[in-house]
Amino acid sequence: MSDAFSSSSENVIQRVVHVTGKINAPQGELEELYQIRKTCDFINEHQFERVALQFPNELLVDSVAVAVEIESNSNAKPFILGDTSYGSCCVDEVAAEHVGANCIVHYGSACLSPSKRLPLMYVFERRALDLEKCSAAFRDLHPDTQSHVVILYDVNYVHAINDLLTLLLPDYPNIIISELVVEGEHCYSHGRTKRQHDDTSLSDDSQVVYQFGRRFTLKEARTESVSINRALMKRYYAIERAKDASVVGILVGTLGVADYLSIIQQLKETIRGAGKKSYVFAMGKLNVPKLANFLEIDIFVLIACPENSLLDSSEFYKPVVTPFEMEVACNKKREWSEEYVTDFRHLLPGGQSHVPLADRQEDDDETDVSLITGALRSQNLLSSEPEVSSFGSSVVLRNQALTVANTNSAASFLSERSWRGLEKKLGETPVVKAVEGRRGIAIAYEEEGTSP
Repeated sequence: MSDAFSSSSENVIQRVVHVTGKINAPQGELEELYQIRKTCDFINEHQFERVALQFPNELLVDSVAVAVEIESNSNAKPFILGDTSYGSCCVDEVAAEHVGANCIVHYGSACLSPSKRLPLMYVFERRALDLEKCSAAFRDLHPDTQSHVVILYDVNYVHAINDLLTLLLPDYPNIIISELVVEGEHCYSHGRTKRQHDDTSLSDDSQVVYQFGRRFTLKEARTESVSINRALMKRYYAIERAKDASVVGILVGTLGVADYLSIIQQLKETIRGAGKKSYVFAMGKLNVPKLANFLEIDIFVLIACPENSLLDSSEFYKPVVTPFEMEVACNKKREWSEEYVTDFRHLLPGGQSHVPLADRQEDDDETDVSLITGALRSQNLLSSEPEVSSFGSSVVLRNQALTVANTNSAASFLSERSWRGLEKKLGETPVVKAVEGRRGIAIAYEEEGTSP
């Protein structure tokens, strides 16, 4: 038995779950697939008493069996996290804190984004890999044995990379295998703790790159296919849409990645400096119906981990861009170049891609032409707007004719709607006893009788 927990509830749901022992993986393979012994060693070494086990949906079938094994071989009580609020590749620290967990064990695919609240152990799913077919496909793709190639791989294949390198290195001396880097002082993976940039022999080498939770040597190359160029043009079109936007919605797509609050604040300042309004939304996993409720928003910017930042928004009513793309649209000092940033932490002060916000005085009365509409657009629409009170009260501008000026805000948009949602009317509705409702279908309820 184990405790089940749902992070979508306001309160922790703790109940005893009786299971039949049905699992997806054979009992004898649980140890190898889920590194149960190493996990228990990690728990016992640090004397954790409450451990959150975070499984993606595809591995939940094994979650109870793994929890039983961990509870039997350690002094900790496991809690299963089975409904991550955002992407399953991110660590759900908020859900773990709801059960008072001392640490988190994250299973399956991971974006390796840094987390700071709780100690963390990664257990990657060991997916099977046909080394012969993989090496043969590599040789077909790169017939030139002197090619300089950096090989990136999913975390679930890290167990097979050394064997693949053994097959390729004799013929390809210039290939480089990237290495997984688990950031944070309390992050644990594959039986050891590893801090970012802990290899002193490479720390001073400017050619060593740390990106996407990987470390590899940078080689100057630029080979793009037609599909890649088409994708880049779509992203540039979204940037032009962001330049035309007046109201921006900031979507909080993670609560676990470090420094997400800092990028929210920086985006708010950047958007305001470009003469636009911004509103912050926290709504968990995104879908079309959720965002369709906010028609007053011209464009959305998603704050998420690098693997979830590039969202295909073709089905959405309004585009969804990344923090980097929003900065290209709003910060005159940042230009569209060969660099493309998906990790928002690199945009913060001290980050490798940080660009200070342009001085608003430098852009007074500056206008440019929209590449979409062909109309002139100003960069300082809010330059004369007073600051909003810290108490949240709205400030309405008046023009020289003493009439209310158009603020182009979400509040004014809402006031013009014919339907504004359900009204609470607290204290105005009388309390009555429950009554029996209608029966039947809308075309003919039973109490209405039938038409003659």
